[in-house]
Amino acid sequence: MSDAQTTNETRGNAGRGAASAPAARILVVEDEAALSLLLAYNLEAEGFIVDRVERGDEAEVRLSETVPDLVILDWMLPGVSGLEICRRLRAREATRGLPVIMLTARGEESERVRGLSIGADDYVVKPFSVPELMARVRALLRRARPDRVTGVLSAGDLELDRQNWRVHRAGRDVHLGPTEFRLLEHLMEKPGRVFSRAQLLDSVWGLSAEIDERTVDVHVGRLRKALSRGAEKDPIRTVRGAGYSFDETFGKTC
Repeated sequence: MSDAQTTNETRGNAGRGAASAPAARILVVEDEAALSLLLAYNLEAEGFIVDRVERGDEAEVRLSETVPDLVILDWMLPGVSGLEICRRLRAREATRGLPVIMLTARGEESERVRGLSIGADDYVVKPFSVPELMARVRALLRRARPDRVTGVLSAGDLELDRQNWRVHRAGRDVHLGPTEFRLLEHLMEKPGRVFSRAQLLDSVWGLSAEIDERTVDVHVGRLRKALSRGAEKDPIRTVRGAGYSFDETFGKTC
């Protein structure tokens, strides 16, 4: 895992209603410092507000002070176990419906059943794909707090529907593969921000992906071909020597 500095960026206003929707707050309870930092970096890049603690007893204190919108909870923690924290959350009225994703190195079916039976909403086994975990976070928030997650990103005549995994441009369906969809989604979330190929590999493919950075160029080419017909403007901007961005002027009139 690479060291990454956390940021306090908030989601751009490419999403419909994003300017007025408050950012969801997520509590990460993970005692592995590198993994905790990685999760915070990726969640903040998605526009969420992140709190981090490394001990179960610290999590108990934090949860008694402020109830977040979602908890990412490691199974094995010093102080109080993640399993016990989840059980206590479900026993309290104020946190009974709080979405919980459990992280664990335990992959056996019996352990997964145990985690879900005490009230976890989802269960992710380490090592995991970061993009997949981000998708699970958004899916849980859409069900529990739909006001905190923008379901549709739009710019000009281009619209990306996260919930139904569909893209439209000028009234027509744009057929994208899963990777091109995630790539477009990531770029549209922060119009104007330039992402290097390495950053896109981390965010779209996951840090564990053993693929060449030139793969990004191939998928950007496919995305451009699918999005634009004839003389239609290309919404993806290439920044020589730096990477790619979603053109912040796309769909705007002078």
